[in-house]
Amino acid sequence: MISNEEIQRRIVELEVEHRDLDSVIELLIRDGRHDELQIRRLKKRKLQLKDHITLLKMQLIPDIPA
Repeated sequence: MISNEEIQRRIVELEVEHRDLDSVIELLIRDGRHDELQIRRLKKRKLQLKDHITLLKMQLIPDIPA
C-alpha cells in the first residue's frame, strides 16, 4: 500500500507538470507559429494529469462506513 506522504508527493509532482504544460501551451499559442496537433496533444496530456491528480486526491480521503 502506498503511504499518504508518497501520494501527496506524487500529487505535487503532477501539479507542477500540469502548470508547466499550461505555460508551454500559452507560449505556443502566443508565438503564433504553433502546431495545432502539438497543442491538442499537450492539452490532452494536461487533462490526463488533472484526472490522475483527482484520483490520487480521492485516495487520501478516508473511507467512512455507511
